[in-house]
Amino acid sequence: MEQYEIINDFNQFSSWLSTLENIDETLWTEPIATDKWSISEIISHILNWDNHLLSEVLPSVRNENGMDFPDFDAFNKNASEYAKSGISKTKLLKEAKDTRKLLVKELGEMPNENLNKPLTANGVTHCPFTGTPYSLLYIVKEFIDHDNHHKRQITQFLKENNLG
Repeated sequence: MEQYEIINDFNQFSSWLSTLENIDETLWTEPIATDKWSISEIISHILNWDNHLLSEVLPSVRNENGMDFPDFDAFNKNASEYAKSGISKTKLLKEAKDTRKLLVKELGEMPNENLNKPLTANGVTHCPFTGTPYSLLYIVKEFIDHDNHHKRQITQFLKENNLG
């Protein structure tokens, strides 16, 4: 897949968020399954990762340093707490859309060599599952898979509640 296509796929998440604008507030904050997050927590979780990419990963890649990612559990807990902080559905969706659009813009402006340059992720040079060298573009593809996983969860939940 060409890098333009990858970045374009990554951008699709912003458009998809618009499909959630008319969800009832009760469903927005209800866990999608036992011991799972609500839709609002999932969106906040993705927003939190987008912010991390913007504020930490992209500057590090521009400086030809490795990519660092925080402890997932603590980082994700912060996202859940943000969703439960009283932020409105409209504000959270706008924030998520705007942040993703900015991230896509910055990725689109990044030189090809920065997108494809082999870099470490938390000190690791290759994906342990595929053996592929880590690069910013590889991480973006992983984030697309991550987005799609959560989109499927939300879509299934909405179908079960006769809204999908």
